[in-house]
Amino acid sequence: MTVGTTPLTQAALLTELEPVVARNLDRHLAIAKEWFPHEYVPWSAGRTFDGVLGGEAWTPQDSPIPDVARTALVVNLLTEDNLPSYHHEIATQFGRDGAWGTWVHRWTAEEGRHGTAIRDYLTVTRAVDPVALERARMEHMAAGYVNQHNDEVLHSLAYVSFQELATRISHRNTGKATGDPLCDQLLARIAADENLHMVFYRNLLAAAFELAPSQAMRAVADVVADFQMPGVGIDGFARKSVQIALAGIYDLRQHRDEVLVPVLRQWDVWNVTGLDGDGEAAREELATQLAELERSASRFEEKRAARHARQAARIS
Repeated sequence: MTVGTTPLTQAALLTELEPVVARNLDRHLAIAKEWFPHEYVPWSAGRTFDGVLGGEAWTPQDSPIPDVARTALVVNLLTEDNLPSYHHEIATQFGRDGAWGTWVHRWTAEEGRHGTAIRDYLTVTRAVDPVALERARMEHMAAGYVNQHNDEVLHSLAYVSFQELATRISHRNTGKATGDPLCDQLLARIAADENLHMVFYRNLLAAAFELAPSQAMRAVADVVADFQMPGVGIDGFARKSVQIALAGIYDLRQHRDEVLVPVLRQWDVWNVTGLDGDGEAAREELATQLAELERSASRFEEKRAARHARQAARIS
């Protein structure tokens, strides 16, 4: 690949990056481990629910999992549930032919395991209200999902590079927050998939920085500026996100320090050469965004600490 000064079209970007996709697809297939959702579900703990089969109605006392962990589990599952929309978006963006198409279908197949496994675990262990969960699934999937940058390849690659890592961290911390070793084990397995997906997309955008550095820098700056998790359309998502952040499952500090900074470091964005005027402007915007996130994260941590101190004082 050679660096040019004229912006590349979307078709040209897809064509130029296809050999990189092929190499990373081979790498992914060589290291991805086969696993089976049914092996992570404690089936013997299940019992029939009320309804058609006349079992026992669900109650919050059926599971000792903390409320905030239940919230995080539902958010994570509903996010995974929208896979048909995600598949449509990336298949439309990347195409169904060649290495791009092979990756799209492989990614979709691997992601499909996640929703299956989490739902089976939640149902068997009676961790959440199954009626409320199904209604939330119907509502969320009916709304669908639209990529904020569905007309721009590099923006999409930048987004999924960050999003896959954010999802990995959210799953991992949710598992710990449940206090259930079985759930922790399941979500750790899912998080391992998400990490491999992140590496795949991160490597593609790294190649794009060599191919079209200014376009790649603009894409990264834009995505960092307006980043939202794919579950943003979930009913009550803002309130649920605050609860999740207060519990330390996923907050601004983690988003900045454990998602954005490591990926940006891998791309070596501060030392990228060959930028045009807009590329340099995008890098400056990126630095400003990180500084603002640092301030926002610090403010949130201070407020959370004060809140915890007040709660502790009331208990004592």
